[in-house]
Amino acid sequence: MSILVTGGAGFIGSNFVIDWIAATGEPVINLDKLTYAGNPGNLRTLDGDARHRFVRGDIRDCALVAGLLAEHRPRAIVHFAAESHVDRSIHGPAEFIATNVDGTFALLEAARSHWEGLEGQARERLRFLHVSTDEVYGSLAPGDPPFREADAYRPNSPYSASKAASDHLVRAWHHTYGLPTLTTNCSNNYGPFQFPEKLIPLVIGNALSGAPLPIYGDGLNVRDWLYVGDHCAAIRTVLERGRPGGTWNIGGWNEMANLDVVRSICRLLDEMHPGSPVVPHEKLIHFVKDRPGHDRRYAIDAHRIERELGWKPAESFESGIRRTVRWYLDHQDWVSEVSSGAYRAWIEKNYGAR
Repeated sequence: MSILVTGGAGFIGSNFVIDWIAATGEPVINLDKLTYAGNPGNLRTLDGDARHRFVRGDIRDCALVAGLLAEHRPRAIVHFAAESHVDRSIHGPAEFIATNVDGTFALLEAARSHWEGLEGQARERLRFLHVSTDEVYGSLAPGDPPFREADAYRPNSPYSASKAASDHLVRAWHHTYGLPTLTTNCSNNYGPFQFPEKLIPLVIGNALSGAPLPIYGDGLNVRDWLYVGDHCAAIRTVLERGRPGGTWNIGGWNEMANLDVVRSICRLLDEMHPGSPVVPHEKLIHFVKDRPGHDRRYAIDAHRIERELGWKPAESFESGIRRTVRWYLDHQDWVSEVSSGAYRAWIEKNYGAR
């Protein structure tokens, strides 16, 4: 028994792989292309662990994926692999279409071919779990109810449009071919191993060095914040108990404006790292021109997953952000490697000729 995880060297994927092995002991075949945000250093705690097999490769490589499925016969495919940064999608949308749309299509076809060749219990138990985002639903006004699973899709960025397309492909492969799929749409994740271009690790890193803390527009764009460990637990729950063809929204019940998130981090750093170049850290807050098409508010209604599958988040924002700040303070070596690009040099040395 094993599972195949795509994108398992990225932020959420690596947290999931580590948590999965710790919680279940079940082996993982980890397929990751190692783009800019994929970092094998996230998985160092699994070095030498026979339950973790890392494979560098592209989900669009049909022969590679088919070979892994034939060799390992995993009971599940958990699909994290995606380009995920809105700003990058604005400047270069082609890569988002290639990975998020074409890549999901290729993976679905490989999974379908493999599944159709299975018999008996192996066929019955196989699951394809697709990890998506709340951004497919578009933007909410201040008084609008949170997103529910039946809400219409209204993506507003190249990133969210590409994820919406991938969600539709997954749905179609279930309804047309019967592939036993599961889809999750999560809110903004935060926690260990998040690439430092995202808001929370960017603010922590800049604050520690005395650099400006850039905030788009007026800072009042609202997001629901989900601690990555809670997200991993929710995915395990959906994989174990979810009905094929179903969709579940995963949220943290923590709506906060970006400005309030930054201020929370500043207060924690004032307490936990008073030796920074600039204290109080809020002095570093700097408002910058808003990005194009910036959605005003996201919010997730996570009642369905609690009602049907019994999951709810364990972390409040206050407890989760404290854990996150502590992790970054305790792992400055990881931050330095990622920020300097040193890990990219290691990747090319280790994998360049493979």
